[in-house]
Amino acid sequence: MWPAKNPGENARLYQAVEATSKFACALGINIPTGKDSLSMTQKYKDEVVYAPGTVIISASGEISNLRKIVEPVLINDPSTTLYYIDFSKSEKALGGSSLGQILSTLGEETPTVADPQYFAAAFETLQKAINSDLILSGHDISSGGMIVTLLESCFAQNIGGLELDLSNINVSDSVKVLFNENPAVIVQARNTRELEQLFNTNGISCIPIGKPSIERVIRIKNFGEEYIFEIDKLRENWFRPSYLLDTKQCGEELATQRLNNYKTNNLSFDLGKFSGDYSSLTIDPNRRTPSGIKAAIIREKGVNGDREMAWSLYLAGFDVKDVHMTDLISGRETLEEISMIVFVGGFSNSDVLGSAIGWAGAFKYNERAKTALDNFYKRTNTLSLGVCNGCQLMVALDLIYPEKQKKIRMLHNASHKFESTYLNVNILDNKSVMLKSLSGKKLGIWVAHGEGQFAMPESEGDYQIPMKYSFANYPGNPNGSDYNTAAICSEDGRHLAMMPHLERSIYPWQLGYYPTDRKNDDVTPWIEAFVNARLWIEERV
Repeated sequence: MWPAKNPGENARLYQAVEATSKFACALGINIPTGKDSLSMTQKYKDEVVYAPGTVIISASGEISNLRKIVEPVLINDPSTTLYYIDFSKSEKALGGSSLGQILSTLGEETPTVADPQYFAAAFETLQKAINSDLILSGHDISSGGMIVTLLESCFAQNIGGLELDLSNINVSDSVKVLFNENPAVIVQARNTRELEQLFNTNGISCIPIGKPSIERVIRIKNFGEEYIFEIDKLRENWFRPSYLLDTKQCGEELATQRLNNYKTNNLSFDLGKFSGDYSSLTIDPNRRTPSGIKAAIIREKGVNGDREMAWSLYLAGFDVKDVHMTDLISGRETLEEISMIVFVGGFSNSDVLGSAIGWAGAFKYNERAKTALDNFYKRTNTLSLGVCNGCQLMVALDLIYPEKQKKIRMLHNASHKFESTYLNVNILDNKSVMLKSLSGKKLGIWVAHGEGQFAMPESEGDYQIPMKYSFANYPGNPNGSDYNTAAICSEDGRHLAMMPHLERSIYPWQLGYYPTDRKNDDVTPWIEAFVNARLWIEERV
């Protein structure tokens, strides 16, 4: 350890590092000592830049019910009320805040928790409120303070604002009340009497501060002062750093498209007559007996979508078998007893040769694997699905349109970067066994890929395109695919290749957004695609 300038300076920090070092030595781990042991350094030519040491404490907690998740998106209902719930029970402080950093001042007092027992009680009371369905939306106060929390709650939609009076918080300095980063949350509630009673009974401060409004601004009053924040103008400022980064990553043209379209590519849904319950879909999540309808997950080293896909198939009524490429190459697996195969998503062979190229080679240049696959596709009572990396594989192996002379190719995204986002797709009238019953629906789904651009050399009418991205522009069409294509299927509808991940979208709680009035659905319409596959095979077994 290096000596402190005064004996008491950083004494606790030194003791902690010394204790950690002794413990590590006992385990045979070497931890460096000296000045650099408590700092991160980066060397630029002859200059060394020191960053102060940071103590990072990680914690995890069990989520008892995923359906009770509270989202930080304001529900635009003027009959509801917003509450400020303080966890710190201490003076509002600006030291070390984002505002202070912007103004190049550190400040003298930083936020703290004055009473740990009060903090714990506030947390527990908030959990009770959530479990009792008293909280409609909520957002914690952190970097940027209350004003950033309020704005972020409004940024995720294009309608509505807030009408607030912060005087009851009893901080006359409006800068302090808006920009302090003391631990706290802002929640939205409809049953105000029950919420207030719960918090008051537990001795926790729960201060009503206002309500949603139709006007697209945040109006704030505090001890006679009044401020108006224009939400859309501030959202443009908030988005600008992303735009500037996009110009470096994907060029001025697409960066400008994203800037212009992020607020117009609204998520919207048309679930049709989908009931959302297990019983109507004839599926049982508690099934533990074989159905006799066999599906196989085809895996290569590097894929990562096998578990979600296996569960989706099992939930829909399949008996699922795990098949690795080594099983096919060695001849241990022939697929003769399998009715459906699924090529899953991920990064097969780390995509070092390009997405799915190495995986395709494992089929092309291994006789037993190739024979097993060829024989599977020769049968007329089989189905296949490829998702993401699996879609790229099916295109590389020409499994969808083997009869066409001009071949479809999968290219790098037009943005030149990996795209991971939650977006809308439209299900068109189609022949796909899996997607036909979903025709006319507009759904949300995840995408995550770097080479998802369908390059289709023939006219749109020459292909079966069962699913399209809902928007033609970027980022609604995340990869620049011809005809906004998100999926293709064979002429007979048996074989489907798609870039979006339907297996990651079968439950409402998995999704980036799901209609508020449908949050109690057991499953989303995407599970219907797997049920359709099982029913089709049952008729032909």
